[in-house]
Parts: sequence; C-alpha cells; structure tokens
Amino acid sequence: MTKPIELYYWPTPNGWKISIMLEELGVPYEVKYVNIGKGEQFEPEFLKIAPNNRMPAIIDPDGPGGEPISIFESGAILQYLGRKYGKLYPSDERARVEVDQWLFWQMGGLGPMAGQAHHFRQYAPEKIEYGINRYTNEVNRLYGVMNRRLADRDYLAGDYSIADIACVGWIVPHKNQGQDLDDFPNLKAWFERVMARPAVERGIAVGQEKRQNIAQDDEAKKVLFGQKAR
Repeated sequence: MTKPIELYYWPTPNGWKISIMLEELGVPYEVKYVNIGKGEQFEPEFLKIAPNNRMPAIIDPDGPGGEPISIFESGAILQYLGRKYGKLYPSDERARVEVDQWLFWQMGGLGPMAGQAHHFRQYAPEKIEYGINRYTNEVNRLYGVMNRRLADRDYLAGDYSIADIACVGWIVPHKNQGQDLDDFPNLKAWFERVMARPAVERGIAVGQEKRQNIAQDDEAKKVLFGQKAR
C-alpha cells in the first residue's frame, strides 16, 4: 500500500496551493502543521526539507525510482505533482509553456506583491503611506492583468491547471489587499468559478481552525517579520 504524501503546511495562500492540488488529485496525504507564528519553520528537522524555512513542503515516500523525495517551493511542488499524476499540468510543450508562464507570474508577481500589500496595510507597526500605496497599486495592476487575460477564456492557461490553483488563494484575501473584485468582472467570474470547485473548497478548509490573527499577535509578528540570517 502506498504511503501518503506528507504535506508540511499552514493555512495561508501558499499552503493552500498544495492542499488544493492534493484534493484535486484525490491522492492520500497527511498534514504536518508548521505553525509559522510560533517559529516551527526554523526547526532543524523541517529545515532538512525546506532550507528556505518556508512552508509548504512535501515528502513523497514514493518518489522517482520508488525512493522518497522532499520538495520545497510551492511552484516546484505543483509541477512535480502535475507531472507525477499526469493531471492539471499538460505534457504538450506549448500547453505546458502557457501554464508555466502564469505559474511563474504568480510566484514572482502576484504572491510577493500581495504579500507586501498585506504587510504594509495590516502588519507594519507604522502606517507608511508610500508603502501602502506602492503595493496596493501594484496588486491592482496585477489584478488588471488577470482581468484582461480572462476576458476570452475561463481559465488562465486554457484548461483549468496548476496556474489557477497557484493564483486563487491569493485572491481570497482581496479585501485585505485593498481590492474590489467588482472592478475586475472577468477576474471575479473566474474566482467564483474556481472557488465553486469542491476540491478547492476542501483544500482551503484544511486547518482553518488553526488560523490566527497575526495582525493582533505581537509575538507572531516578531517571528514572521524579524527574520535575519542565523
């Protein structure tokens, strides 16, 4: 009997990428919670599989050649799972490039910029107008990119794929990013379409009872936002 994939996870937009993907695939997995507000991402055992001290990460006990493999970085995990199970990540090169473009767009743009918008709008000890405006406006620009892309298609890369899975969790907290989905009708329709998928609903529900209001937790903010090289 195949052992379940071990998912090192906390309920955030990046964590949701992998819980959604595993739910979409319908494969067995076991959640290993990494409480990022308590610094569990710095534990030596976790750093062996995630040297960047960030979740999510996975251990697949049935990796290539039947040997275990550990993977960090959410985009790399999505690609690996898509290749392994032959789902949500096309094998045709042209179709795969379409998916990769939007996956990397999320990894390098939507996620980091939305994260900075969250930080300056909610977590920064001082309300710095320049930072708030800079990142709120950049997220607005990125929403506009998605809105234009979705004007003539249901999903970012044609068929539903890991590109959509990567992006949807970052749209969930759109209000915290200072965005109104009514300003982006194509994006809003896509968001509602993706969120209506049962696997997406299940994936986002994983660990919701463990979520904490970090904006009101000074100790958690010190852990998350005071990191330097050790």
